Amino acid sequence: MMLLLEILSGFCLLVGGFLCVTGGIGLLRLPDFFSRVHAAGLTETLAAPLLLAGIMLQMPWSLDLLKVLFIMILVLATNPTATHAMAKAALHGGQEPQIGNGNGQGETSSKA
Repeated sequence: MMLLLEILSGFCLLVGGFLCVTGGIGLLRLPDFFSRVHAAGLTETLAAPLLLAGIMLQMPWSLDLLKVLFIMILVLATNPTATHAMAKAALHGGQEPQIGNGNGQGETSSKA
């Protein structure tokens, strides 16, 4: 049973770490604010719970385990809302999403 928990924990930690790295690369390479917010939102929504689940599988049953579970639920509940609020605020603030292939040749949505 312990071997299964170790394997599952390692899998969660590896996949969560991979998603963090790819999300960071996406933040550097994506062309506009909305694409970057999307990458950051997906990274935080998927990677953080996987990393926390991997940590939880390594912990013995205690109050600390419940605290990490509470943090995971809080991240899952608040991150999509915060990401949506940031994108909506940018849209209302005049930032326009880029439509096109991202090489500067595309149009904004108001011109399409």
